Order: sequence, then C-alpha cells, then structure tokens
Amino acid sequence: MKLLQISLIASTVLVSGVLAAQARDLTVVSWGGNFQDAQRKIFFETYAKESGKPVLDESWDGGYGVLQAKVKAGTPNWDVVEVESEELALGCADGIYEKIDWEKMGGKEAFLPAAVSDCGVGNIVWSTGLSYDADKLKEAPKTWADFWDTKKFPGKRGFRKGPKYALEFALMADGVPADQVYEVLKGEGGVDRAFKKLDELKKDIVWWDAGAQPLQLLSSGQVVMTAAYNGRITGINRSEGKHFGFVFPGSVYAIDSWVILKDAPNKDAGMDFIAYASKAENQAKLPEYIAYGLPNLGAAKLVPEKYREESPTSEENLKGAIPLDVDFWTDNSEELTQRFNAWLSQ
Repeated sequence: MKLLQISLIASTVLVSGVLAAQARDLTVVSWGGNFQDAQRKIFFETYAKESGKPVLDESWDGGYGVLQAKVKAGTPNWDVVEVESEELALGCADGIYEKIDWEKMGGKEAFLPAAVSDCGVGNIVWSTGLSYDADKLKEAPKTWADFWDTKKFPGKRGFRKGPKYALEFALMADGVPADQVYEVLKGEGGVDRAFKKLDELKKDIVWWDAGAQPLQLLSSGQVVMTAAYNGRITGINRSEGKHFGFVFPGSVYAIDSWVILKDAPNKDAGMDFIAYASKAENQAKLPEYIAYGLPNLGAAKLVPEKYREESPTSEENLKGAIPLDVDFWTDNSEELTQRFNAWLSQ
C-alpha cells in the first residue's frame, strides 16, 4: 500500500509539474532597458493582442552558461531568448535550441545571409562603439586613441566587462587598423599586446555588464566616455533629449538572434512569436524607437529616410566599422574570459 501511495504521489507531482509548465505564459527574454521597452510596444504587446496569448517578458545580461543550465535542468522556464552570435553558434552546436521553421519565417532568402541559422533568426544588427556626452565635452573624441588619452580627455571610461570588444578596441587604440584587428589578435603576441594596452587604462575604467548601464554612467557624469551600443544611444537621445554622440568608425557590428530553448513548453507559440516579430512590417517599426539595423531585407526598405542615417548598416556608418569575428570568439571566448578575469583581479 505504501509503495502504491508513493507511486501515486510521484505521478501526481510529475503531472502537476507538466501541467504547470504547459500553463506558463509564453516567456520572451531580451536585453532590458530602452531596447526592451521598444520591443514591448512593437512586438510583445501587439503579438499578445493579435494572438490572444499572453506574453511574459524578462531580461538577462547574457552568458552561455545561463542557457545551458536552464536546458540541462529539465523543462526551461524561458521559451524565446535573444542571444548574441557566439551564444547562437555554441548552443546550436550543443543542441540546446529548437530548430527553426524557416518556411514559417517567410523563407531564408528574406533575410541577410548572416541572420540565417538552423537554430536562430536574426533580429537586429547592432554596433558597439565609442560614445560620449556632447554637452560635457568641448571637443568630440573620434578614435579609440582619444579614448585612451586621459590627459586630453580627463575622466573615467566605461567598458563592457569582458574580453570581447575590450581587446579589439585596445588594439585599435594601439594603432592597429580596424580591418586588421582580428588578424593581429589571431597572430603571435596579439592578445598580449591588447592586454598590455588595457593595462594603461585599467585604473580609469568603470566596468559595466548590462546595456542600459553606459547610459546611466554618461548621464551621471561618472564617466566622460564609454563603450556603448549604438541603438541605446540614439534611443535615449530621442526619449530624453540627450546629446550623446556615437563614433561609428572603429565600431564593431554584430547580429543578435531569436532562439527557442530545447524542450521549452511553449515552443510552438515561440515559433509563432518569432515569425511575427520577424515580419518586415513589424521589424521596420523598431528604428523609430532605437537605431538598430534590420536583418529582414524587406524591412530596411520600409524604414523612413530620417531613421536610416543612424543605422549601423547604412553605407556611411559601415565605413571604418568591422563585423564581429564570431568564429574567433566561439573558439577563444572561454580561455580569454578566464585570462580577462585573472587580469581584472590583479
């Protein structure tokens, strides 16, 4: 009898767990701040209204280990997640994402080739570059060498906490042309050279983790300039009347993608959501709020001219900018992150 009771209890718990997972609302995870505010208006709320299915949105700061842990634990509590290029590549190789139904997305040919993956659909093209408050600087910095020049531009600098971007920008500050940065990083002594350049600025750096933080650092005057995401900068300029500048030459651009975590309970609704968010007419609404490039080829044609000049994919803004070398970071991220953390603690 006791064994029967235990079996019944176990079955009840299992069924309850499954039902609870199935009952959870579609959960979409993005990067927070003014970017997610825009996504909420354009995608989350309108999809929920049109589909009749509630959408819960949460934010995260990235990190492949976070996604691994959620999938390995069993039924993940997130369904759709916006990820960076390396997280997409690693997760696709490890099998922690569902396969994309590209027919539902309108076909692969509707997107930039770099936005197409078996496991992800490109959502934005974004740049990381040098930003500053034009109201507080009489002369605008133009290069990463200026960023390192604390005599000409006294004050603290903001940097994303991690080796990615920090190493690229350090090499540019050390005189490496943007289009040769990854060649140098891959070569003998390249990484050492980047860390040596970071040594020069280390005591003046304020490190940040989330994309909204550089805006806060600039607004408060805690830093005089910072690495930042281009869309966040134009977003706060529009919403709060700031005069933050963004330097496209020397910036690094990349693609973020939507993925669905393996065995997510709302994977079908998640696929429907991604298809909705990826429609040209829906993607085209984003630049009004925040100036990111659009992977859907048809969407770019629908964006009003006044917003195109701020896009990282405009012809003018691509001059002197470089694409993130996804393969380099996929191969070296773990090792360089360990070295970076050790360097940071010294």
